[in-house]
Amino acid sequence: MSSVLDRTVPVQPSSTLEMPRKPRMSWSKRGLIATMVLILVLAIWSVIDLRINVATFIDGWGNAVDFLSRTVPLKFPEPAEILVMIGQTLAIVLLATVLGFLLSLPLALLAAKNTTINGPVRAFARALIVLERAVPDFIIAIFFVRVFGLGALPGILALGLGSVGFMAKLFADAIEEIDPGPREALRAAGAGTFQQIVGGVLPGLRPALVATTLHAFDINLRASVILGFVGVAGIGMHISAALDTMNYRLGLGLTLILLIICLAAELISSLVRQAQLGHQSTSSGRRWLAVFLPHLPERGWLSGRGSTSKAAAPGRVSPPWNGQRIRHTGLVIVTYGIIIVAAATSGVSLNQIAGGFGKALETLGLYFPPTDGGIPEKLLAAMVETVQMGLAGTLIGLVLAIPFGLLSARTIAPNPTVSAIFRALVVTIRAVPGIIIGIFFVVITGLGATAGALALAVGAIGFFSKVIADSLEEVDVRVQQAIRSSGAGAAQVFFAATLRQVAPALSAHTLHQLDSNLRGATGLGVIGAGGIGFFMMNASRVLEYGVVTSCLILVVVTVLLSEALAVWARREVQ
Repeated sequence: MSSVLDRTVPVQPSSTLEMPRKPRMSWSKRGLIATMVLILVLAIWSVIDLRINVATFIDGWGNAVDFLSRTVPLKFPEPAEILVMIGQTLAIVLLATVLGFLLSLPLALLAAKNTTINGPVRAFARALIVLERAVPDFIIAIFFVRVFGLGALPGILALGLGSVGFMAKLFADAIEEIDPGPREALRAAGAGTFQQIVGGVLPGLRPALVATTLHAFDINLRASVILGFVGVAGIGMHISAALDTMNYRLGLGLTLILLIICLAAELISSLVRQAQLGHQSTSSGRRWLAVFLPHLPERGWLSGRGSTSKAAAPGRVSPPWNGQRIRHTGLVIVTYGIIIVAAATSGVSLNQIAGGFGKALETLGLYFPPTDGGIPEKLLAAMVETVQMGLAGTLIGLVLAIPFGLLSARTIAPNPTVSAIFRALVVTIRAVPGIIIGIFFVVITGLGATAGALALAVGAIGFFSKVIADSLEEVDVRVQQAIRSSGAGAAQVFFAATLRQVAPALSAHTLHQLDSNLRGATGLGVIGAGGIGFFMMNASRVLEYGVVTSCLILVVVTVLLSEALAVWARREVQ
């Protein structure tokens, strides 16, 4: 009998042994990479074609010096006038944000796949959201100025409708990601659809509602400046009047006031998010707040965790009236009070609203049928120029944002103080209204798309810097440690581990910013910064509303293509 040890195990020939193969990249992902390379090439071509180079700045340096010499010293209105301007602007922006919220929430419920009625309704709601995002705010404002006349109401309606696309999209995405457990529990208990939404969806949605609404307020505050150029009341209209009369000292003085308001709004909204969301708020917001408030407490009123709450008594349904609930209730009461005061002081009357709606259909009829005004080639060339502005602004903003993002990240910056300072600088850049930056570049480079592209680039710096910093802080440090332990240097760790983890998300964010810049490029036409917006504004002034509609169709088609590309990128990244 042979031993077990004598038995031989057959060995496969070495030729049949294969190393594990690297997973093949899908054709969809390869197509996305090729598309991104094509976009990069087009962006570089746009920068060259728009003549964005050092020579352009050297040639315009004399214009900049001459302009700045006529703005010093700055001139300010009387304090009472300043308060009236600020009050008008804040009332318009607040009421517009409330209107946007009221319209966005039901639209988002119809657009979310877990709360919609059926597939066709969801597709229609999503298409409506994209369409809302594509229409420029100043075109909506021009329509409502013709319907309701000058004042606050056109601005409220224009900003409110303009913010629906942004707010409804984020609301719908948040609804789709919500925990289905509470809603399923209510459904099992016999609750109806409305009860399930109120009791199982909205409570978990509160952090997203608060954060998105506050962000929309900040965006509307900066956008209100553009509406001032088409007759909407507020500080933007006074800036427009000062610049039209070449009173640059007053115009820049009012701009400085507006910048302070934007920074204060950013600071207050961050504090409110801290109070409402507690530990769910972003730590990055606390870091840049620490620059302005160095003794900002980690606990207490801001975090909503200042007092230890006792557990509710057995059998009690409502939470106890502890410090946290009192603070929350007080904040809600103050918010409603501010909204009521804004509505009462905005100057909007029921007679104005009723009288305007009678002219709405008649005015809408002026925009149809679309016409080309006898200049179809110029309109197409202007649309191409708008795309160039978006591409060039995105590329330049991304390149310039890299050092800001690196020094804003705690994991890269030399120390926390440097990170906080650069975070504050990024917030300041984001607070400056794009149209104000555009006016500055129009002075330097003259009218045209070059000024618009540079203005978009500065605005993109704030967005990309924040995205880069946040992405760098969220990378998996274990990958970095593994490469570092093998003897790699700092540069090798950055390119082999950090950059490879950040690149996919950064690509998706780049397409999102390109989409935003394409819409922003249209608005810059109000100040003569080139693109299709310039033709839309001129056509509105000479009452050629059919041309406005033709331009709007071109803008909507371009934005839809950009949106589709962004959705494709997000799907591949995920």
